[in-house]
Amino acid sequence: MAKISLYAVATAIALATNVDAFVGPSPAVKSSSLHMSAYPTSAEDILWTPSWKTGERDEVNGALGKYCEDLYSVTRRKTRTVTCGPIKFGSDHPIVRQTMATTDTANVDASIEQIIRCADKGFDLVRITVQGKREANAAAKIREGLFKKGYDIPLCADMHFQPVVAQLVADAVEKIRINPGNFADGRKDFEEKVYESEADYVKEREYLAEAFIPLVQKCKELNRCMRIGTNHGSLSSRVLSYYGDTPRGMVESAIEFADICRSQDYHNFVFSMKASNPLVMVQSYRLLASEMYRLDWDYPLHLGVTEAGEGEDGRMKSAVGIGTLLADGLGDTVRVSLTEDPEFEYEPCNRLSEMSEARLAATNPDSAARQAAVKKYVDTRDITAYSRRTGVLPEKTEEDKVDVSLFLNPNGSVLSSVVPKMLSQDSAPYLYNELGFKTAVGMPFKDIATSDSIFMRTLPAVDDANARTALRRMMEVGTGVIVPAEELTKNPLENAVALMSLTEAAEANGQLPDGAIRLAIEIDGTEDDDLIAKVKDLNPVMVLIGIDPSLSQLHASRRVFEIFKANDIDTPAIHHYKTDAGDSNNLALELGTKVGSLLTDGNGDGILIEQVGETNFSVDFLRNTAFSLLQGCRMRNTKTEFVSCPSCGRTLFDLQETTAKIQDATGHLPGVTVAVMGCIVNGPGEMADADFGYVGTLPGKVDLYYGKEVVRKSIPNDDAVDALVELIKSYDMWKDKEEVEEEVEEAVAA
Repeated sequence: MAKISLYAVATAIALATNVDAFVGPSPAVKSSSLHMSAYPTSAEDILWTPSWKTGERDEVNGALGKYCEDLYSVTRRKTRTVTCGPIKFGSDHPIVRQTMATTDTANVDASIEQIIRCADKGFDLVRITVQGKREANAAAKIREGLFKKGYDIPLCADMHFQPVVAQLVADAVEKIRINPGNFADGRKDFEEKVYESEADYVKEREYLAEAFIPLVQKCKELNRCMRIGTNHGSLSSRVLSYYGDTPRGMVESAIEFADICRSQDYHNFVFSMKASNPLVMVQSYRLLASEMYRLDWDYPLHLGVTEAGEGEDGRMKSAVGIGTLLADGLGDTVRVSLTEDPEFEYEPCNRLSEMSEARLAATNPDSAARQAAVKKYVDTRDITAYSRRTGVLPEKTEEDKVDVSLFLNPNGSVLSSVVPKMLSQDSAPYLYNELGFKTAVGMPFKDIATSDSIFMRTLPAVDDANARTALRRMMEVGTGVIVPAEELTKNPLENAVALMSLTEAAEANGQLPDGAIRLAIEIDGTEDDDLIAKVKDLNPVMVLIGIDPSLSQLHASRRVFEIFKANDIDTPAIHHYKTDAGDSNNLALELGTKVGSLLTDGNGDGILIEQVGETNFSVDFLRNTAFSLLQGCRMRNTKTEFVSCPSCGRTLFDLQETTAKIQDATGHLPGVTVAVMGCIVNGPGEMADADFGYVGTLPGKVDLYYGKEVVRKSIPNDDAVDALVELIKSYDMWKDKEEVEEEVEEAVAA
C-alpha cells in the first residue's frame, strides 16, 4: 500500500473544505484574472507556429533535422520536467508507468478499489473517463476517497467532446487528457471540406481557441498537468480534409493546441501520438520529435499503441511501437493498452520500461560499450516516410530439383528451428502440424501460415531413412532446409541450403558442399564494410543477420542495412534471433522491441527464432509468434487482424467477453481486419484500416461498419456477433472454418 504523504493530507483537507491545495507554491497559482487577461484571448492574437504546408516553417525555423539525441547510441531526448501531483515526467526522471481504469467512473467505490489495485501493482498514474458532469463529480469523490485511504497516486481525466466539463474536473484531478480531434471539433461524419487556401484553414482556429483557452487558464492557475493526446483514429474532419489521414496531420493537430497553451505561458503538458498501426504510431512520434527539435521545444512524450488487443499479440504490437521509440531515446511515460483488466498491463509496461533503461548508454557501461563497439557508419534512414527494403527472392532454374522460389515469401518469411529427433517416424507427422503444413494421406503441403524454411544445426544420420524421407517430402513442396556447411560436409543432404559465415563464404568463394542447392550467409556485425559488400558477388539465397553479443543489435543491424543500401545489395535479410526466454509474454516483448524496431524501418525480410539453452516453447508456438511479429509490423497477414480497444468507463458492453466471441467466430479469416470498439470516441477513425467494425453506441446496442460507413444500426448485443458474420459474408470476405483434421493420427497409424 502506498505510503500516505503530506501531499495527500493537504489535498484531502482541501477537498473537505473546498480549498484548493493540490499543488505546492507556484507562480502560476498566484496568477490573478488581471494577469491572465494579459495573454491572448482570441486566435488572431496567438503567435502560431509557421505553416508547414506553405514552406514558411522551413524558411523561419530551418529544415527538418534530427529526431533523437543520438543515432548511434541510446540517449534519452532531453525534456523539461512536467509536474503531475507527486510525480514528474521528463528526462531527469524515471519513465512513468500508467494505465486506465475500466470501471464506470460514476461507480465511485468500484473505481477506488480498481485504482488501489493498480497502485499496489506499481503504476504511477491512472486515467479515468469523464463523459459529463456526473463523472466529473464522481472524479472528485474518487480523489477524496483515495486520499482518505492513503493513496496519492495521481488521476488523469480522459476528456472528449466536453470543454466545459474539462474545466470542472480540473478542480478534482491532477491531469487532464484532451484529444485535439474532438475537444472542439468532434464530428464523426468524415465530411470532406475544401480549403482553397491556408487562410481558409486557419480561419477555423477561432473556435479552437475559444473552447480551449479557458481550460488552459484553469490548468495554469491550479498547476494541473495536461496531455495533448492526438489519436490517428479521431482526427477532426478539418484536419482530415487538409492533411489527410496521415502522421503529418496528427502532428499539426497537436502543434495547434500546443500553440494555444504556449500563448498562455502554460508549459506543464506532454504530447502523445497514438495509433493502432505501429508503423503510423512510430512515424508520428518521430515526426513530432523532429518538429520539436527544430522549434526548440522540449515537452515530454507519452508513448502508447492504442487498441493493441490482448495476449501475446497485444503485447507484441505494443512492443513494436513503444519499444522502437524507447530504443531511440524517445518517451517519458508509457501505457500498454490491452483488452484485459488494467492490472495486467503493468508487467508489459514495466518490462518495456526496464528494457529501455537497461539500454541507456549514460547509465549502463555494458550497453555503452556494445553501442560504441559498432563500426562507424552513416545512418540515412528517412523517418518522415515508411519504405520497406524488399529482398529479391531466389529463382528456380531448370537444373533445380526443388522449387527454391518458395523457400522465402515476398511479404516476409518465417524460418523455424528443428532438431533431428523431431523427424523420427513417430514424430514427423506431428512436426508437419507444428510447422503449419496441411497433410493429405500423410504427405505435407504448404498452407497460408506454414514455415517457409527450416533451420537445422545438425542433421539425422544418412542411414536414418525415415527422417531423411520427412525432410525430402518437405523440400518437394518448396520448404528450404538450411544447414551449416560444415555439417553438410560431414553429413550430406541433397538440395539443402548451405549456411556459411560471411568470412567462410568469401574464403571459399561461395563454393558449396556436395549436394547443396544454394548458399546462405550469416553476418554477425563484426565484419568490415568491404567484406559485407562481397555479399553481392557471392549471391546467396538469403542472409541471416545474427549480431554478435558484444555489439548493440539495433545499431549493428542498422549498419549492415546501410552497407546493403550503399552497394545495391538486394539479398533477402532474415533476422536470426536467439533467445533463452522462458515466458511467452516476455518473448513477445523482446521480439517486438529488438526485431520490431528494425522491421518498422523497413529493414528485414523475415525472422528465425532459435531457442538456446533449455527448450521452453514448441515449434508451433514459435512459428505463430513469428507470424504475429510480421503481421504486427504490417508485413505478412496470415490471420484475422483484430483492432480492439482496451475498455474504459465509456465502454457499452463487456469488451473482453465480446472480443473473445468475435475472435472465435471470425479468427480464421486471413486478410480481414475487424475492429471491436467499446464506444464511438475512437470507433470510426481507428477503423480506418479495418474492413469491418463493431461499435457500442447505446447501452445494449451495437452499430456495424463496413470501413467508415455505418451499415447496420442499433443491433441488440445478443444478435450482434451473428450479424457481423452475415455482414462479412455479404461482402464475399467469408470462408467457412475448416474441419479439424485427423491427418496426424492417420499418418501415425499408417
